[in-house]
Amino acid sequence: MMPLSGYKVLALGSMAARPLARLLHSLGAEIIAGTAADDPAGCSFVIDDLGLEGLSDSGWNQAAITEQYPALIHASVSTFGSGNAHSRWRGGELVASAMGGVLRLTGNPDRRPIKEAADACTFHADMVAAAGLMAAHYARGTSGLGDHIDVAIQEVAFNRNVSGVLAWQFDRRKLHRAGSALNYGRAQVRCIWPLSDGWCFHSLMTGKFGAPANSALSNWMDQAGVANPLRSVDWLRYNRSTLDPATRAEWERAIEAFFRSRSKQDIATEGRRRGINACVVANPFDVLADPHLQERGFWQVRDGTSLPGRFVRLQEGTAGPTTKRESDTNRGPLSGLKVLDFSWALVGGITTKTLGDLGADVIKVESRLRPCLSRLDVQVSASKPGNFDDKPWFSHLNTSKQSLTLNMKHPRAMEVLGPLIDWADLVVENFSPGTMAKLGLDFDSLQRRNPGLVMISGSVFGQTGPLAQEWGVDGTGGALSGRTFLTGWPDRDPVVPGSVPYGDVIVPFVMAASGLAALEQRRATGQGAHVDASMYEICVQQMHESIEQTQRGLTSQRAGNDDPKLFRQEVYPAAGEDRWVAISLENAEELEALLALTATEDIAAWTSARIDSEIVEQLQHAGIAAGVVQDIEDLMDHDPVIAARNALVLLTHPILGTFGHMRTPASFSRHCPQPFRAPGIGEHSVQVTRTIIGLSDEAISTLQEEGVFE
Repeated sequence: MMPLSGYKVLALGSMAARPLARLLHSLGAEIIAGTAADDPAGCSFVIDDLGLEGLSDSGWNQAAITEQYPALIHASVSTFGSGNAHSRWRGGELVASAMGGVLRLTGNPDRRPIKEAADACTFHADMVAAAGLMAAHYARGTSGLGDHIDVAIQEVAFNRNVSGVLAWQFDRRKLHRAGSALNYGRAQVRCIWPLSDGWCFHSLMTGKFGAPANSALSNWMDQAGVANPLRSVDWLRYNRSTLDPATRAEWERAIEAFFRSRSKQDIATEGRRRGINACVVANPFDVLADPHLQERGFWQVRDGTSLPGRFVRLQEGTAGPTTKRESDTNRGPLSGLKVLDFSWALVGGITTKTLGDLGADVIKVESRLRPCLSRLDVQVSASKPGNFDDKPWFSHLNTSKQSLTLNMKHPRAMEVLGPLIDWADLVVENFSPGTMAKLGLDFDSLQRRNPGLVMISGSVFGQTGPLAQEWGVDGTGGALSGRTFLTGWPDRDPVVPGSVPYGDVIVPFVMAASGLAALEQRRATGQGAHVDASMYEICVQQMHESIEQTQRGLTSQRAGNDDPKLFRQEVYPAAGEDRWVAISLENAEELEALLALTATEDIAAWTSARIDSEIVEQLQHAGIAAGVVQDIEDLMDHDPVIAARNALVLLTHPILGTFGHMRTPASFSRHCPQPFRAPGIGEHSVQVTRTIIGLSDEAISTLQEEGVFE
């Protein structure tokens, strides 16, 4: 199924080789590499990596193009975005990571910050742009008009750091680099462990979600005969955010000793059989040999080289009636779209947040019996255990939704769900594969009730293949894809970006983009579709270049801040405690210009005597790509790009008060999205059943008494 078949995309700058172009091509679009001098006649989309100022400098006249081609949809993805004080600054991956706050939180605490493997922030921004393009594409189906979508890689990097933002907003506390650990508010939970012949990813998870895997690890440790302080822990009551640090340290010493006695093979076989939350930290050779990817037909063989192929699997469904949709420009490009949301945690939650922020009507189906993880983690002092409605993490990641609580195992649940399935254009879920089928809500069942429905399923391994039923979380995709293995210093263990998750935040934009492309195709054909998105596969897409290099005989290893595409780049100390600047040089001429400016070969000595922001201003003025390695205070209180782009939208929460919420990080020229605050659990149960389903107050009361709305 190719929902963009027949559409042409003009790619300007170096965009033809970027992930955005690869994603659009995988959906069927034809990519045409061009320059700003080319006429976009015959093209439905334009994508560029220059921003409007860079395009203008190259002779592109945006106003004239819009007037001549009013249906054209154009996306710009640049380091700092268009229309702000830094739009003409030199950038790149390292600079965007530095200025966006990701770089500061990645690496060992006793060393300088370190970049993630490959172009992580750029890949993420391209996926955001894809979602924006497809939202505008969907809107064009009603209005006939195009749009310009502007994405700043710096803002997208900042958008990942929800944990850092809320820690600063509520506790005036800053998170720090944690090496092989993840920051969960006030807790650091180790997740990378040495094995006898490599490393594995493992973390203890909170509550019901983590209890089976945590118990499985404890049982394995017991049977191995090692010291086990995890024995007899009530895992249903365990909360990773509130565990006593001394207890955590004792646990982690024992877990480390156990994992050092295990091999990669042990983790991949016995560990998987037991169901512990662990996987091998794979290298690119491991990725290429993985039978799961082979069985799912993930690889595209070209000239004898296996490269990542499709971003998602698309299954065509049955046809249904097409209906005219009313839209409202002031609500966003997706106004009129009706979404039934079975998501939980981050992947599904951010997908439906994106759709809701851009104007869709989203009804979130949740349950007090199995609340979302983001309603449980106590990350700031304003939140308390047991209160589902006082977690700013949930508030940031679930804007623009209505909440309906429903016990889906209750025999009368379908009296509520059935009419909502009839109502919906799109269903989103990210449960373990097979869960929706057990509830009678799999794609085939939904299509029988609502022909033409589009469904998006997100999971770690996808809906099919030998690993489909296996345990996995955000770090699983990073570990298995080679991303974790290639992040860090050559002489140290791999590291993770401590409080800025990756798989959890890139997958939602791929899901949204693919689902919207299928919905727009449905307008013409009536055909529904099922989108099968695998976090593992999308993380491998980010490692495209390393996979290709490995097959050319180049061994990929951790390389600190080096980038083979650049002449030289590094992070240098600046004046003050833990202050740094990132500098990227494309060629020897730029190095000569830098050395002439510093009047010394010792660049670090020159930077360490100066204030970071003054260094960057001076280097940018000289045409050298540089950025401050910003912390959360820099970003939220002083950064002109974050302020100009309204990256934080002020919304009032009934418990937490008024604070800035992360917006969906894309700006539209023709639409003005208006996100609204996240719901309390079950806040809209009565409203939804009364106004959308049409139940009487008496019928609603009866369902409440019987425990349906639980």
